[in-house]
Amino acid sequence: MKNQEARQVAVVGGGPRGTSVVERLIARHRALGEAAPDVVIHLIEPYEPGPGHIWRTDQSRLFLMNTPSLYPTVVPVGAAAGSIAAGPVAVSFDEWRMRGQEGLVPGLDNADIAECARLASRDFPSRALYGRYLTWVFGQLVRQAGPGVSVVHHRKEAVGMGPAGDDAGDHSADSAAGENRTTRSGAAAGAARNWRIVLDDGSQLEVDDVVLAVGHLAATLTPEQEKLQDAAARYGLQYWAPAVPADVAWHRLPAGKTVLIRGLGLNFFDAMIQLTEGRGGRFSQRDDGRLDYEASGREPRLVAASRRGVPYRAKAELDSYIPRSVTLRFCTPDRVLAFRKSGVQPGFDHDIWPLLHRDVLWAYYSTLCRTEARVRPSCNAFLEELDAALALEGSGWEAAAGAVVARRVPEDLRLDVEALAHPFAGRRFEDGEEFAAAVLAYLDADAAGSARGEDDPLKMAIGAMNAGRSVIKQAVADGGISATSWDAELRGWFEPLVEGLASGPPPVRIAQLAALVRAGIVRFVGPNPSFGFDPDEGLFRATSPWVHGDSFSGRYLVEAMMPANRVSTSLSPLMRNLLATGAVRPRTSMAEDGVPVTSAGLDVSAPPYRAVDRTGKEQESLFVIGLQLASVQWGTAIAAEAGAPLEAGGRTLLDADAIAGAILTRTVAA
Repeated sequence: MKNQEARQVAVVGGGPRGTSVVERLIARHRALGEAAPDVVIHLIEPYEPGPGHIWRTDQSRLFLMNTPSLYPTVVPVGAAAGSIAAGPVAVSFDEWRMRGQEGLVPGLDNADIAECARLASRDFPSRALYGRYLTWVFGQLVRQAGPGVSVVHHRKEAVGMGPAGDDAGDHSADSAAGENRTTRSGAAAGAARNWRIVLDDGSQLEVDDVVLAVGHLAATLTPEQEKLQDAAARYGLQYWAPAVPADVAWHRLPAGKTVLIRGLGLNFFDAMIQLTEGRGGRFSQRDDGRLDYEASGREPRLVAASRRGVPYRAKAELDSYIPRSVTLRFCTPDRVLAFRKSGVQPGFDHDIWPLLHRDVLWAYYSTLCRTEARVRPSCNAFLEELDAALALEGSGWEAAAGAVVARRVPEDLRLDVEALAHPFAGRRFEDGEEFAAAVLAYLDADAAGSARGEDDPLKMAIGAMNAGRSVIKQAVADGGISATSWDAELRGWFEPLVEGLASGPPPVRIAQLAALVRAGIVRFVGPNPSFGFDPDEGLFRATSPWVHGDSFSGRYLVEAMMPANRVSTSLSPLMRNLLATGAVRPRTSMAEDGVPVTSAGLDVSAPPYRAVDRTGKEQESLFVIGLQLASVQWGTAIAAEAGAPLEAGGRTLLDADAIAGAILTRTVAA
């Protein structure tokens, strides 16, 4: 018989992962049928539910996703989702986009419809349009929730949380000020709940279960960043701390002035495009396929730097997420997960990277044989020898493969995978002009490689690395490798390598950056830059030890990066409150030298990821999903891939399903 009192569930954070939790609660509730209890889902999100903060729909359309339309979904779709309960909405972003093209999505404005119409599956949509999709999904979930499920959106921020007292009184949805009620189920008043949540207007909610899906949070500055901020305050300069790009008032940076930008990752491209095309500049295509830039006169002079000295590599132009010519033969789920199944905890460098390294080399050289005239005459023999070398067991495979390559491939065509992380390693430049010319050649070559798509050997090698990333993500989760290997190897060197190669921007952004370099709008400091304050000039200064005779100074310094994803340095009132009261704690492990290492994420149980409190006790009714799982998962910022196996590309959906199942199963049992 149905429970007479509704279960009260709070989902804190209404972005994509919070939306996935809501969807899975509704799907699981449907699957229970008559046994399902009444449930009230309280979504606590100060922004619009669905897009939340990061994907909000009012941001500039110049901010693009770094995955093509065919990739993302926030709900399970396709045959791969058949292992879990079917939900009320099974539409990926690309399917929704095609509906938008045909006028089948109500509520879209003319700009949304125009963007849907000009996009193809392989194109990169704006983040604002993806936010529209998330808004639509959430609205559909609410409308199709079915009997026994109510969804209440509280357009507020949760600022505190603790155990609910027996005499707490009624703080149900009826008494919460300013709520946005979407549907209603009958919840009995006065029941003892597990948690009291305090909202930023002073109102409170008492609930049975809480899911923390809080996503990106503001964070404290590093000591170096604090020094730069203090210098700015003393000398009347402007220091722009790490921030979500859509939150930044880019119009405040004056035209014609030098703006130092630290970081050449995805946030850099948002700053770059907002300060150029966003100010009326125009890109045009040349006969050779490159772009030119016509300045508006309102641009600042951008001076950018990162440790590698160059930006992330662009995505290849493909009609699939993983290149169709790439098949993993070594870094397969069966081989990589075999360690876990046999009870062995592998090391990344010793056991996992050699498998992926083989696949990367094969993808590169098999493509090279197909596309490069200088190696084509001996291709059959070369690939047979290389295949035999790669198939060798033990550590001798790498030397054998290297010997084959040395015999068969000209030196300038050989691939050193790990060297890709430092393209200018060991090179010194006489001045900034020489370095700018080197970076421009690098950018033009990268843009040309993206345009070649499946016919570019390096892009195919990167495609293999990207394919392997999903397998590795699955293998290393939940203690799949040792803590030392996680910190020193996976996070220490491989993560910067794979992010710089496989997590880059749409191809157009690299072509546009090259055009801006040719137009004199963008300059580069050099590898391993130093940012500081020059008291003699009273200005910020940036230099590189590898570029002689040039340094850059200015009154404006922008950190082109997101706030650090580290719970111990979070400025979120809720996270600080939970840490202070001991309701949660960061995960800590011991390094080989016995020194404790504090993880970026929270300490949690095995899936469904219950939070662990200060004493080491699992919190039965407090769950975690998303970025704060960085202690037990790698690549938590990567969205769910439409149609991918849930264990790999759809892991965040699998996590949401496990949490929903734990909440509803426990409710039925109670």
